[in-house]
Parts: sequence; structure tokens; C-alpha cells
Amino acid sequence: MSNLEIKIVSYSEERQILESIRKQVFQEEQNVPFELEFDGQDETAEHFLAYWQGKAIGTVRLRFLEPQTAKIERLAVLKEARGKNIGKQLMQAVLERAVQKQAKQAIINAQLYIKGLYLKLGFEPVGEQFTEAGIPHLKMIKKF
Repeated sequence: MSNLEIKIVSYSEERQILESIRKQVFQEEQNVPFELEFDGQDETAEHFLAYWQGKAIGTVRLRFLEPQTAKIERLAVLKEARGKNIGKQLMQAVLERAVQKQAKQAIINAQLYIKGLYLKLGFEPVGEQFTEAGIPHLKMIKKF
């Protein structure tokens, strides 16, 4: 997909763009409260931005819970850019980065409606379904 570019970006430098995408997807579309979405972890995470034809249209963040356990969070693609496999490509980029940083596993709290994407990427469900911000989720793990 030659029109798509994914970059690892500085949160402090790209904060406005990252937060704008996440506000549109999580707060406006899904009614996630501000304090849940912006949990104080952004400064310690690595952030990825997807650009489609030069416009920032998606993001995801990567944190490490411990040296070999990556946590992937806040995958968001703007509504007008969905259906182009951008979410999948963002996930592939963040998974590659986790492996580069010697992660042995990646954890994601997947919104239930998008579980299929994570299954295709090799994640396996762990435990019971739970609700966060009024949205059904499932913890999923991928071993490297």
C-alpha cells in the first residue's frame, strides 16, 4: 500500500495529532471518558502514526510492563480511513518494534468487536471477557 506510511513519533512533538485521532475515535465515537483515554502513560510509551496520502489517520502506542512484556494500546484509525487494512499494518509495525526490543510476548486488551484482527495476527484470548468504559473487551496475548 504505497500511500501508507507508518512512523514512530515523539509524543511531545506530535501530541496534538495523536490526541486528536484518539479523541475522535475513543471519546466522540465510543464515549470513552477523557480520564480513561488519557491515563498518564503516554509520556513513557512509544507512539506510532499512520499517514495515508500525507494525512495522519491512525495511531497506536507501545509500552513495556516488564522488559520482555510489551503492552499494545490505543489502536485508533479515523472513520474515513477504515477498511484499508491500516489497523492491521499499524499492529504489524508495533509488533515488529516489540520484537526488536526483545519482547517475548505482547498483551492487548482488545475491544471484542475487533478480536478477529488480533486472532489473525497470532494473539490468543486469555481469561474472561470484561467491560472497560462500557465496552466489552478480551485480554489477548501473542508469544514471540
